[in-house]
Amino acid sequence: MKKQFLQVPFQIGNCTLPNNIFYAPLAGCSDFPFRKMSAQYSKKYRPGLIFCEMVKMDALVRNDPVTFHMLDFDKEMHPIAAQLCGSKPSLAGPCAKIIESLGFDTVDLNCGCPVDKVTKDGSGSGLLKNPSLIGEIICNMVAAVKIPVTLKIRAGWDETQIVGKELTIIAEQAGACAICIHGRTRKQGYKGPANWDYIKECKEVAKSIKIIGNGDVTDGPSAARMFEYTGCDAVLVARATLGRPWIGEEIIHHLLNEEIVEEGPKQLHQALIEHFMYTQGYHNPKRVSLDMRRVGCWYFKKSSGTRHFRDAISRASSLHEVESIISDFSLENFTVDPNEKKAEEACQDEC
Repeated sequence: MKKQFLQVPFQIGNCTLPNNIFYAPLAGCSDFPFRKMSAQYSKKYRPGLIFCEMVKMDALVRNDPVTFHMLDFDKEMHPIAAQLCGSKPSLAGPCAKIIESLGFDTVDLNCGCPVDKVTKDGSGSGLLKNPSLIGEIICNMVAAVKIPVTLKIRAGWDETQIVGKELTIIAEQAGACAICIHGRTRKQGYKGPANWDYIKECKEVAKSIKIIGNGDVTDGPSAARMFEYTGCDAVLVARATLGRPWIGEEIIHHLLNEEIVEEGPKQLHQALIEHFMYTQGYHNPKRVSLDMRRVGCWYFKKSSGTRHFRDAISRASSLHEVESIISDFSLENFTVDPNEKKAEEACQDEC
């Protein structure tokens, strides 16, 4: 029965994707090296869609070099999506056009980021307080480009202001091809369980718009449960992609009832080395040493015997020090432990 949930290929508007298992945009995390790993570690099944980190509309229209740097990608990353963050309808069309001109396959509007520095100007999940404004922004984006326009929302600002169903209808009427619903409110942040009822309700009111479920999808079984419970058309995997660039393939193997080969200590260590090499080749040395503090934790978040390594790399202050810690790491006492929670929780607030 699980096979029925997997769609190969999967259609969003005029864009044909390899499947309906997507990797989320994670601020400060899903950079070029992260996406390089996500595309590379797909032996048989690649993610249906990989997102860049969200970028601000205001920065994009003023040709900010850092913003354009965040949008770098190579051909191996296709299909690839960009996500815009902003609350000005006048910028929505021009920014979507820029994204299209850069060669992205789809463009998304962020209506879900919960952090104060984003919501204070009405952007991110701040838009949830003004559904009609979201509709206006989407309309302008759709009118400007030929690639599919999508949006990502939270269920509402808080439990008293749930707007998922309303926004599904608005987005569909505005011409969006898909809407991703995160089953948490802005008030929740990343705490507490995601309420999949909100996703299910959106699917029930959708006519042609595709519904993408997001929240607490951490492996094959949880993805299957979300598909079955909500009826969603696709799932978006977020924090569970950190340190597990192969998770999309594991989910697909599960849905197809195929054998899943768990990554062992040597494979995890090798993946970390490769991630370090990509980061070293893309960012400046100072950025590399800072990024690897959390990236090192990602790959060992569900393991035992790695406390010394995690402590050391989280304090590393130079590129040379990071390289030494990674290369000198011993696998002797390292075992993968799916039930290990401490390391996982130590990394959850990074994005």
